[in-house]
This record gives sequence, C-alpha cells and structure tokens, in this order.
Amino acid sequence: MRFIPLGVLLFLVAGIGASQAQDTRELVRLPEPMQEHMLGNMRDHLATLNEIIGDIANSKFDEAAKIAEQRLGMSSLSLHGAAHLAPYLPKPMQDIGTSMHHAASRLVIVLQDASITPTVDAMRDINRALHEVTTACEACHAAYRVR
Repeated sequence: MRFIPLGVLLFLVAGIGASQAQDTRELVRLPEPMQEHMLGNMRDHLATLNEIIGDIANSKFDEAAKIAEQRLGMSSLSLHGAAHLAPYLPKPMQDIGTSMHHAASRLVIVLQDASITPTVDAMRDINRALHEVTTACEACHAAYRVR
C-alpha cells in the first residue's frame, strides 16, 4: 500500500473543492435523458477522434475520412439527435457544435486529398484541419457544463 502524506492529501482535496467552486462555465440544465444522451455523444466524439488519429498515424486516410464524416461531420447530425438537443442549448453553444461538425467535414476533404497525394504538406494540412475540430471541442467544454 502506498502512503500519501496528509499535507499532500489535504492539498489535493482542497484543490478539487476550489476548482469546483470556481467553475465559471455556463450551466446548461438538461432533462436527465437528454443529459445522458449528450454526454454519450461527447464520449463517442472523443473515441472517434482517437480512432481518426490512429488511422492517420497508420496512413489510413480513407478510413479516417469515412469515420470522420459518419460520426463527426455534418452527415452525423441525425445520428447524434442534434435536432432534439438543440432546443435545450443556448444559441452560442449550438453554434460551436455546428462549427465542430463543419470542421470535421472539412477534415474529411483534407484526408481524402492526402489519400491521393500523401506528402509532408498533406500531413501539415491534416494536422491543421484536425486542430480546427478539437478547437471547437475545447471552446465548448471551456464555456459550458451540463447538469
């Protein structure tokens, strides 16, 4: 068993409480089923990004493009029930989500181009397009929390 000094433990516990008390993100209240649905979508988005990054690392650009469009791109909106969630979300939050889906569809095009011409420039373009997707994710998570 590992021993954690009391001072360190108190610091960690105090840090957890302080960070929760200082959370200035806008609270978006959702009915319980909608909250669970939305959090499930977010977990799927993260798993999808992880799969895309793995495919890119293995130069499987067509596979990465396919999953990006199906699960993150504009084609994925009905899969995620976006129309059912939208009425519960503030307009700026909706806009960030839409920007993420648009960025994912733009990533698809960059990935398809790289599949045809895999160059150093193509990899830079992929990284830039992937960064646009994750920038939208980070912006939403930094501004909003759900309950």
